[in-house]
Amino acid sequence: MDNNTLLSVKDLRVWFELKRWGFLSAGFVRAVDGVNFELSKGQAITIVGESGSGKTSLLRTILGLTEPTGGEIVFAGRQIDWRKSSEVTWLRWQIGFVQQDPYGALPPFMNVERILREPLIINKVKPEEQRQRIREALEEVRLIPVDDFLTKFPHMLSGGQQQRLVVARALILRPMLIVADEPVSMLDASVRVEILELMRKIQRDYHLGVIYITHDLSSVRYFSERVFIMYAAKLVEKADVDDIVQNPLHPYAQALLNAIPDPEPENVAKFRDVPPGEPPNLIHPPPGCRFHPRCPHMMEGLCDEQEPPAFEPNPGHLVECWLYDPQGSHERSTTVFQTMADAKLARQEEQSAKDASQYDKP
Repeated sequence: MDNNTLLSVKDLRVWFELKRWGFLSAGFVRAVDGVNFELSKGQAITIVGESGSGKTSLLRTILGLTEPTGGEIVFAGRQIDWRKSSEVTWLRWQIGFVQQDPYGALPPFMNVERILREPLIINKVKPEEQRQRIREALEEVRLIPVDDFLTKFPHMLSGGQQQRLVVARALILRPMLIVADEPVSMLDASVRVEILELMRKIQRDYHLGVIYITHDLSSVRYFSERVFIMYAAKLVEKADVDDIVQNPLHPYAQALLNAIPDPEPENVAKFRDVPPGEPPNLIHPPPGCRFHPRCPHMMEGLCDEQEPPAFEPNPGHLVECWLYDPQGSHERSTTVFQTMADAKLARQEEQSAKDASQYDKP
């Protein structure tokens, strides 16, 4: 790990034990199972996956709220020892958290000033510095004039203003990393772009690392440099945002991209292909590739028996799928490669046609 790496996650596993009658073990839910990635200083990454894929469990572990079952987390060059409460407390100080539901995240009995002052009091910031930090945080998130907002309570703010306050609270301790758990999913469409642009500006101004958790692949191109696709407790694809949008490799990533709604009238008559079946049971996950029961390219004797490692078909583009094994000799691999190349070309031509049509309209 070099000096530019802010967060390193290695073989992280988070398993929750199930109890029967309160004391008998009934197995484990493998919420996070062998996750590896690195986040550089000042970098923004997005973790995309459907509900139940393990995104929130991964987030809570990075925040120090859940102890991992195995693996390690190295933050700012310091390996976290979960047996020491001081280590976990230090980790929590260095990470700001932007919750999904702004109203539920704010105490209704505190006004704006008290909400922002509370973490400063807990972390023993000097009183003369507290007021300055509060005003700076509110100005940063554009809750101005500041004096008009200091005495307001959460119920007196709009949804967008509440989320700006949550962002201000995440910044108040001047962390090195911000973790945002679907921060715009509870907001109106007109407000979502404002909040994402605000967070992006803050991230660039303060050179913060950001982990953005979402199930919506359509918003990632406006926010992050790299995208990680999560399915059934694993990161199945990792790539730069342009590579994911223009050339997704894993069949699950392709399904996510195809599911993005496109506001074109002719799409009313189009049928969107979706993977059959349901996400796997994480108490008893399927052997081999966890997507193979739903995958249209499943190769019997391989995908259903052996778990794929991470292959790198393109520089910086990692995918856990046997279709991209450079040593693979299965005849379907060649066919799928050609099919995917044709699909990529078709997407590029479709996008070019859309761009051209914008200039043809009066």
